[in-house]
Amino acid sequence: MADLRVHFERLGFRGVETYIASGNVVFAAPVGNLPQLEEQIGRHLQKALGYQVTAFIRTPSELAAIVAYEAFPDADLEAPGTSLFVVFLPTPPRDAVKRQLRAFRSEFDEFVVNGREVYWLCRTNLSDSPYSRPILTKVLGVPATVRNMNTVRTMAAKYATTANDQGEVRTAGPRSRKRMPRL
Repeated sequence: MADLRVHFERLGFRGVETYIASGNVVFAAPVGNLPQLEEQIGRHLQKALGYQVTAFIRTPSELAAIVAYEAFPDADLEAPGTSLFVVFLPTPPRDAVKRQLRAFRSEFDEFVVNGREVYWLCRTNLSDSPYSRPILTKVLGVPATVRNMNTVRTMAAKYATTANDQGEVRTAGPRSRKRMPRL
């Protein structure tokens, strides 16, 4: 994570810090074209690390909206052994992908799409679910990264939207490495 901070500092970002050891990086950047910024970060990290990296940026206000969205009833979320995950995508999924995710609904897994996020209610241990990240990425047809909603809630609270006098907004978001799937 220390190396990751250095890479973001080399890109000229300020206030760089990492949040837990899962690739979450928080930094201050000029407000502007976030998809272009994601591409810039991905190119830099691919060159520095030697493998393809996809960056997913969410502003603090976007994280707050993700946390506030009620994809499932409280009773479902409070059931023993249940976890809620957020799948971050670069763009909203196509209608065909949304239909396929609805078809995956089972007694253990349920998916709800809202914008560039997929909310995944997992009613079993993640390792027991048939929908690992490689399978979801294949279905989604785009790179994706998954975070537990508890992590997203904590980040949203910790990094509430703040702008400085240079028009920069503190930006938080997960990043994901895309590797070739193992067969």
